[in-house]
Amino acid sequence: MTERDILRIAVKAADEKKAENIVALNMKGISLVADYFMICHGNSDKQVQAIAREIKEKAEEHRVSVKRVEGFDEARWILVDLGDVVVHVFHKEDREYYNLERLWGDAPLERIESDLGA
Repeated sequence: MTERDILRIAVKAADEKKAENIVALNMKGISLVADYFMICHGNSDKQVQAIAREIKEKAEEHRVSVKRVEGFDEARWILVDLGDVVVHVFHKEDREYYNLERLWGDAPLERIESDLGA
């Protein structure tokens, strides 16, 4: 399974739980941590946890190793480490505050529209 396949699994899982403003940054050549960062947000603690849980469960169903999950109990910024793909699930206000898209502004956006439900 490629890192793009892993990204697709994460995007679809987040979309299923109604995550908002899902974006994927291509971090190849920019970060040594991962090839892709996926960023999204939910509007409540419960939704943020549901998005992260769905991503973790779908990854495991596809035999993708979940390296770690951080921040789940606080539900403000949950990091799901899938190896070559790192998923950042934010609470809306925290996403606006940390603004990872600006921080990693030199990273090109990955096209994910075909992975999102209509």
